[in-house]
Amino acid sequence: MRTKKPVLAAVAAGLSLMLAACAPSATPVDTETTAGGGTTAAETTGTETSGSAETPAGEPVKVAIIYSKTGPLAAYGETYYQGFQAGLDYATDGTGTVDGRELEITYTDDGGDPDKAVAAAKEAIGNGTKIMGGTVSSGVAGPLAEQAEQNKVLYISGPAAADAITGANRYTFRSGRQSLQDVATTSGQISEGSNVLVFAQNNAFGQGNVAAAKAVLEAKGATVTELLVPEAETEFTPFAARILDAKPDLVFVAWAGATSGAMWQALSQQGVLESTNVMTDLGDISTYGAYGEASDKVNFLNHYFAGAADNEVNQALVSYLEEGGHKADLFSPDGFVAAQMIVQAVREGGGDDVEEMIAALEGWEFDAPKGPQQIRASDHAMIQPMFVVKLKDEGGQWVPELVETMDGADVAPPEAA
Repeated sequence: MRTKKPVLAAVAAGLSLMLAACAPSATPVDTETTAGGGTTAAETTGTETSGSAETPAGEPVKVAIIYSKTGPLAAYGETYYQGFQAGLDYATDGTGTVDGRELEITYTDDGGDPDKAVAAAKEAIGNGTKIMGGTVSSGVAGPLAEQAEQNKVLYISGPAAADAITGANRYTFRSGRQSLQDVATTSGQISEGSNVLVFAQNNAFGQGNVAAAKAVLEAKGATVTELLVPEAETEFTPFAARILDAKPDLVFVAWAGATSGAMWQALSQQGVLESTNVMTDLGDISTYGAYGEASDKVNFLNHYFAGAADNEVNQALVSYLEEGGHKADLFSPDGFVAAQMIVQAVREGGGDDVEEMIAALEGWEFDAPKGPQQIRASDHAMIQPMFVVKLKDEGGQWVPELVETMDGADVAPPEAA
């Protein structure tokens, strides 16, 4: 497919649509990662520590990965975790070590709860850990970024898309994309005078989407309103009726978690997808069939799917996961890139001096599963390609088809203040 480099207007800072995805709760099997990058069953059910019986020369480098093994975003957490294993294998050539130093990695479940995440971070920092990574939830990433700044440790956020993570402090980086990169991907499809309705959950994520849509789309002459749904809601028919009554020109759907399937079913059954232009992020594999016969009526932004990029790094990710019985999915590159960043920080920054590790990451350019990426030195934004896709019927199943690749520089967020 061709690569398109449109000229995008500068966009205002804010939060926007992260993904509309069906993430059924799933509890990953407790595992521990050996120095060679493989996995074995662990006997514990809480915090897991990776490591080998034979420690290479030099003291191990302690790394704490805090992510959702349980809770509403557990399926995303599992994808991040598996991508991280693949990235470790790739970045360390299968050794689990960097310059003779073992990466001693502890995995802790935050359950999507900020308090649990902060407690895990404090425990890890108290044990001498200077590198933290992970979290799927934007509501968790913020408090972890605060802990990183307060304790002067390196933190690499995972799939959490909140724009506020970028530029939060000099100790905080991210391995995934941020919401404004979604907005930059879609802004060319918004015309002056359009009435845009943001349909989202009434939580920090949903409210952030509304803020970003207003900041970016109203600057293009659109009128933006919102319809926010209680996070615990499971009956969406009344909300679909309200969308129909509003008669918007465009509906932005921003959704995450296990209720996504029911939400999309209601929109389809009530005729919303037939009545107006609906845009959303293409979520994980489990959502591909969630739109029914209206699938080809939805336009999708996309962070990643297995066929999005054709390069050696992406093939390494896909192959590693397939060998382990897994599929590359939406947040697989976030885990993979986190491992690449940790190895870069340890290799060039020594693994002990946080200032040197920060310097090793700022401005770093590297090849990732999505393609060429760069960590912007000024605010630690992750500059990366984004994708536009459609769903097509292939043998009775809906599968993503790449329409165009958006160059990372052209969807880069504005620099954080």
